[in-house]
Amino acid sequence: MKKLMTCLLAILMLFALTAQAETFKVGMECNYAPFNWTQAKASDFTVPLAAGGYADGYDVQVALFIAAELGLELEIVKTEWDGLPLALTSGKIDAIIAGMSPTAQRKATLDFSDPYYESDLVIVVNKGSQFASAESLSDFAGAKITGQLNTFHYSVIEQIPGVQKQTALDTFPAMIVALTSGRIDGYVSERPGALSAVASNPDFAFVSFEEGLGFEASEEDTAVAVGLRKESPLMGSINTALAKLDKETRIRLMDEAMARQPLSE
Repeated sequence: MKKLMTCLLAILMLFALTAQAETFKVGMECNYAPFNWTQAKASDFTVPLAAGGYADGYDVQVALFIAAELGLELEIVKTEWDGLPLALTSGKIDAIIAGMSPTAQRKATLDFSDPYYESDLVIVVNKGSQFASAESLSDFAGAKITGQLNTFHYSVIEQIPGVQKQTALDTFPAMIVALTSGRIDGYVSERPGALSAVASNPDFAFVSFEEGLGFEASEEDTAVAVGLRKESPLMGSINTALAKLDKETRIRLMDEAMARQPLSE
């Protein structure tokens, strides 16, 4: 009987290890449209979440593509933004695909793939405010500006002369609420996120800048890449997969995500 139980236990462990190996666990906050979001109903584009609901967005489509190229089943692990690095390094997830930029600070503890998206920085404001017609950072002197916690969006605010830098907020929905209520005059965002906010809030606008008049940011700050554990064996395969996503396909996936996001309905 003991031998039988030992044999059965070994078989169960083998099945568990095999199942684990066949799953690609990706972490994202599922709250940053059009990169990622949560919705109530399934569609041809969604991935179910363990806690309920479904994930969709540009990041989800990239994750689905990578998983298919790796021959693995995709599992989205919904995780708060601040918790993503720890979830990765602790082994809870295999990768971060969450609109994350490969900044120098993050590279100290994580490795990053080649970029799968590149964007520029803008400031989301109320359409009727004095800042809606701004053309340069200097036009935001005296403005109350914020950004998401633990992002380079928040760190660049200090480049605005005379700005009133506000406390960082945890999520983009929180910044939208703050802007709607008048607690802030604007928040820093990447262009896709700004387009999403404007699509869902007709009283919003965003200010983009000509070269030399806006934020100074390195390519690694404005790029978006897959976060991996140091020396992850997945790096080569993921970069090979991303190389198959040409620029036109990436633009199409982002455009489709922006048209599909729930807040744009």
